[in-house]
Amino acid sequence: MNINELNAIKERALATMGPREAVHNLDKIEERTVLVCGGTGCTSGKSRVIFKEFKERVAKDGIADKVHVIMTGCFGLCALGPIVIVYPEGAFYSQVQPEYVDEIVDEHLLNNRVVTKYLYKETVTDEGVIKALNETQFYKKQHRVALRNCGVIDPENIEEYIARDGYQALYKVVTSMSQDDVVNVMLASGLRGRGGAGFPTGRKWMFAKASKAEKKYVLCNADEGDPGAFMDRSVLEGDPHAIIEAMAIAAYTIGSDQGYIYVRAEYPIAVQRLKIAIKQAKEYGVIGKNVFGTDFNFDIDVRLGAGAFVCGEETALMVSIEGNRGEPRPRPPFPAVKGLFGVTTILNNVETYANVAQIILKGAEWFASMGTEKSKGTKVFALGGKITNTGLVEVPMGTTLREIIEEIGGGIPNGKKFKAAQTGGPSGGCIPASKMDVQIDYDNLISIGSMMGSGGLIVMDEDNCMVDIAKFFLEFIVDESCGKCTPCRIGTKRLYELLTKVTNGTAELEDLDKMEELCKYIKENSLCGLGQTAPNPVLSTLQNFRDEYVAHVVEKRCPAGVCKNLLKFSIIPEKCKGCTACARKCPVGAISGNVREPHVIDQSKCIKCGACIATCKFGAVVKG
Repeated sequence: MNINELNAIKERALATMGPREAVHNLDKIEERTVLVCGGTGCTSGKSRVIFKEFKERVAKDGIADKVHVIMTGCFGLCALGPIVIVYPEGAFYSQVQPEYVDEIVDEHLLNNRVVTKYLYKETVTDEGVIKALNETQFYKKQHRVALRNCGVIDPENIEEYIARDGYQALYKVVTSMSQDDVVNVMLASGLRGRGGAGFPTGRKWMFAKASKAEKKYVLCNADEGDPGAFMDRSVLEGDPHAIIEAMAIAAYTIGSDQGYIYVRAEYPIAVQRLKIAIKQAKEYGVIGKNVFGTDFNFDIDVRLGAGAFVCGEETALMVSIEGNRGEPRPRPPFPAVKGLFGVTTILNNVETYANVAQIILKGAEWFASMGTEKSKGTKVFALGGKITNTGLVEVPMGTTLREIIEEIGGGIPNGKKFKAAQTGGPSGGCIPASKMDVQIDYDNLISIGSMMGSGGLIVMDEDNCMVDIAKFFLEFIVDESCGKCTPCRIGTKRLYELLTKVTNGTAELEDLDKMEELCKYIKENSLCGLGQTAPNPVLSTLQNFRDEYVAHVVEKRCPAGVCKNLLKFSIIPEKCKGCTACARKCPVGAISGNVREPHVIDQSKCIKCGACIATCKFGAVVKG
């Protein structure tokens, strides 16, 4: 393929894609595009059925030449899925059910009447005018770079990617830039690895380029293992060609001809779309032999991970690709010297690669103009937990936690108070409400006891017990430790046991000191990043919520009412109507009392199941 052929495909695709931008209050609309979310979340909500029914109705009504029905990637606002957006009106239909399709087709597509009752309420004004998505609370503060094509293109159609300037950056690199030119652009951009450590991407590529090895590899880490994280999955599902193009650019830069994408087998949609994209890229000649008529050759293969969290660590990932049990190797030597199969290797994660082509096309200055002094560009977060708007958000580095939670996230539901946010998954820490105005970037998060991680952001409210949260993450780490080094294998297990003592009410105050000492030992002596960061949830909760630990230990009380062994259910006599509902529901007969008289709970029999408090209609049963 040459540049003329690439541009011809772009023009052809643009002509056939249909409208993808919102233009409101049109008197006459000739063509429409119906975009159906095909991400994992919406797929679980029957979006494939919705897509199929739209296709069938459009064909049945003879309007297939006027209405383009596309299965696309994640729109971001997962809380409202399944999502369907109709352009050019920009009508954002939320929580769509298959039975809505006929009405949307009859009213909207055939009679130009938007079905407002199914629209995302924030997109409709009091006068019934549809607002652009970037005017809504969830989207207006976002700036999409890594997610620019997600929810916009058909991820299984390479020509739609090309229509959005796809593979233009690769053409520019292989035909008019030297390897040093690319390295210098990446260095000037300030792009840092989005997988957690934040190492400068340009420096990593520079080291690998300088290596004199005859064989080099380019790897993509798509082994997204943090609980609550789904950023990389969504990029692969919505824009797989962006990763292929970026890996090819990286390969040209360091002198590699082979790449591997290591992706979780639990991501079947992402895997399928990746394989389709790689096949199409080979057919169109943008990877393979003599890319764009040059002597540059590059091929990509997919390798599936079996779900081991430790394989997200770069050396363990490489060991797994080699066909061995995924365990980390000591560093140095670093992968730029001795990586996959013992030769020079670079590894970046999905989100890092998703920025590369845009940096090449728009320039290092453009990317560096976003973010903070030491953390450039944007960051994608998977927003979950006790938050109104769960989903994917992409914001400039330096955005505060308060802006993400209260504005983009819509705040804490049910009138509850924000208590903490966990960033960085099991490797990160809990940020308390007192630090909500800290600008989020790599250095600031580390300074307050957390870390960026891959981008999971779990929100907690007043009903969460921070000791229990720390215990949850430690249990995950204990299960996922590969066991190769003693500090991680034994140390995290002992730390988990101490946390269990706290939540059971059997710990002493000196156990808290033991925990801090053990955390320090594990951090300083573990072989890889999994063990080195494993104590972070414990250290951050001890630092920011020590009063909760003391309450568990000294008062034998869980302030949040979560830790089962420290709970006590009791009945307020003044509120009890003597209806006997709680007594009849109790599975162990711990509640007694006469009809129309206050009941009591026998604490020696109570198993703290909570059936009584769930049954009482008068608020007479309390826990504490």
